[in-house]
Amino acid sequence: MKIALGADHRGYRYKEHIKQYLASRDIQIVDFGTNSEESVDYPDFGSKVAHAVADGEVDLGINICGSGNGMLMVANKVNGVRAGIALNPDMARLTRQHNNANVLSIAADFTPEDQLEPIVQAFLDAQFEGGRHTARVAKIGT
Repeated sequence: MKIALGADHRGYRYKEHIKQYLASRDIQIVDFGTNSEESVDYPDFGSKVAHAVADGEVDLGINICGSGNGMLMVANKVNGVRAGIALNPDMARLTRQHNNANVLSIAADFTPEDQLEPIVQAFLDAQFEGGRHTARVAKIGT
């Protein structure tokens, strides 16, 4: 599995935590930055992750910013991306199972750090259920 990571300055510390966690699980990582807590614009990094997913360069993407919403909006502008936000492991699991999400958005300002690994694990382990969800996802258009 190959995962793209992106963060703005507010998500940088959580990105680094997730990067270490994924590496400990022998998961390939493409880190699109940012590489410090110096102020940056989230669209510059969120769009790189989304395009890597849409272009098939990676299997899934994870974006982190303060509220999670900016990265979510950026990713969902890219054709072929279905990004979902998760504040807990259940939300992460359901966005994959029910919405076939291929990018996870994490809110650094609202997610306790001890929940990062369970959230990421739930997202990675879940699979799209298909069935009644297939027609619903098709209505999204990407």
